[in-house]
Amino acid sequence: MCLRGQNNPQVCPYNLYAEQLSGSAFTCPRSTNKRSWLYRILPSVSHKPFESTDQGHVTNNWDEVDPDPNQLRWKPFEIPKASQKKVDFVSGLHTLCGAGDIRSNNGLAVHIFLCNTSMGDRCFYNSDGDFLIVPQKGKLLIYTEFGKMIVQPNEICVIQRGMRFSVDVFEETRGYILEVYGVHFELPDLGPIGANGLANPRDFLIPVAWYEDRQVPGGYTVINKYQGKLFAAKQNVSPFNVVAWHGNYTPYKYNLENFMVINAVAYDHADPSIFTVLTAKSLRPGVAIADFVIFPPRWGVADKTFRPPYYHRNCMSEFMGLIKGHYEAKEGGFLPGGGSLHSTMTPHGPDAECFEKASKAKLVPERIADGTMAFMFESSLSMAVTKWGLKTSHCLDDNYYKCWEPLKSHFTPNSRSPAGPK
Repeated sequence: MCLRGQNNPQVCPYNLYAEQLSGSAFTCPRSTNKRSWLYRILPSVSHKPFESTDQGHVTNNWDEVDPDPNQLRWKPFEIPKASQKKVDFVSGLHTLCGAGDIRSNNGLAVHIFLCNTSMGDRCFYNSDGDFLIVPQKGKLLIYTEFGKMIVQPNEICVIQRGMRFSVDVFEETRGYILEVYGVHFELPDLGPIGANGLANPRDFLIPVAWYEDRQVPGGYTVINKYQGKLFAAKQNVSPFNVVAWHGNYTPYKYNLENFMVINAVAYDHADPSIFTVLTAKSLRPGVAIADFVIFPPRWGVADKTFRPPYYHRNCMSEFMGLIKGHYEAKEGGFLPGGGSLHSTMTPHGPDAECFEKASKAKLVPERIADGTMAFMFESSLSMAVTKWGLKTSHCLDDNYYKCWEPLKSHFTPNSRSPAGPK
């Protein structure tokens, strides 16, 4: 017998094992307390000892190479051909940049995943932090202990710390990952925007319970990222043996098309924080370890205004990626599947072509970014680029700085009035 609503009965219904997964300290305030109860055929402790395994291109060594304060841009990261080498989601992880310290639960990393085959009898979990996964090419079928999710390009998913998952792919597949240590992603506060706007809670989807009672005679491999290193253990059964669960600590997905855009409707260019989908807060009010920001299709109506993003030097670090289309401030060179990094206080902004075009444009209501989805991982930490990012990937665009070289002076010391469009 068990009491209705009981988490941990003496004998669970269907003779299952009860296991709690805690995503926060027991004593966190209720508003931030994260935990789920899993009812499984065998508990997750049923495995052989973990041993160190091939690290691939995963790292948290931010001192591999000397710092580089330059504007950095990467051409689309090359996906290995399946005919040449089978690479799954885990073996295809490549750390591009990051900052902070895993052991003190403070920091982040940006990874690129490049894969061409499914994980099969392998799963992964991250003891260090949460993964925000942004597929760019190819859909993902993600098996989790909570159920299954299909995540398409222009959708995102978050696999939180400690959750086991496995990824099936159906073609050569590429995407981006934002990892945060020690904190969880949450919706940003809306302030004077009010109750409605940006990403609405109802549009986030979580899996329903699904399980498999499957023996794996050759051994199922569980891969764990712990203190930045990869370890592997064997077990005899599938880890996706959770028959039922309840709680508020779950994986989830979100379709970026559901974002309710806020924009300037009178004059000037609003700051990109109005496009924040999710944030991972630091201990300083208003300052994030990481924000996930998108630049979705929208109307541009600001009058007497240079409408593209302004020229900028920022106390934050800005990594940008492109899922599809053409980013308005740099329509050439910044391509889907590539990226850019503008580090702390490194100047950046529209290229010369964009400036000239926008300075002369007739200011009528216009659609911006139709067919496009660019995004930004923004952090208050000063991110270092890995050796793979600067050298081994062979994707760094050495000519990026040239997009600003054609900028010229328009200064008219004897006339305050700007020329403006004809």
